[in-house]
Amino acid sequence: MAMNASYRSAADLPAVIPVFPLPGALLLPRGEMPLNLFEPRYLAMLDDALKGQRVIGMVQPDVESEIMPRTPSLYGVGCAGRITQFTETGDGRCLITLTGVARFRIVEELLVTTPYRQCRVDFSAFSSDFEARAGEGEVDRESVIRTLKAFVEANDLSIDWKGIKEASNEALVNALSMMSPFEPREKQALLEAPDLKTRAEILVAITEMDLARGQDGSETPLQ
Repeated sequence: MAMNASYRSAADLPAVIPVFPLPGALLLPRGEMPLNLFEPRYLAMLDDALKGQRVIGMVQPDVESEIMPRTPSLYGVGCAGRITQFTETGDGRCLITLTGVARFRIVEELLVTTPYRQCRVDFSAFSSDFEARAGEGEVDRESVIRTLKAFVEANDLSIDWKGIKEASNEALVNALSMMSPFEPREKQALLEAPDLKTRAEILVAITEMDLARGQDGSETPLQ
């Protein structure tokens, strides 16, 4: 596929993609995820992806239903990203950036000879992912900002408030979801939210629960 590809629908994406299982890693449409690849299987995955459509699926391993520790089960929903930046470090590692395209459901994991895992996927349930800023008007931005301020103050963090102010609702909610320090199950709930409004509500609810735990004297994920 040519460079600078655009994706307008599921038809523009491959039905079979390599998948990169990574706990706590949340990629969302139009979000950017930096990755440091050094394991031989994932370097092989990168080589093959660069020869093809440059698409990799990010998915979390479902360790709670794990049967074989060396081949953990996968959550049923992930997000496909396109390799938009690529750098060789000279010491056997590769630094890449994935830009999220659309979420998918795993139809089946394939039996393959490659050292990395591959899945047949279906994007049809997430057609809204191809529309930038879909549902922005339904987001309670004030609630998101208010909860973010409380979290920042509780954890003594610094944040680029100018950037927050200038961000669109989609960029704001998705970036905060991707950067959030929450558990894999909570990250998966953010990923599987049916729309931006619901994702914002889940993000606020999870953050408020974390703040409440902190007030009770228990540790927060950042401590």
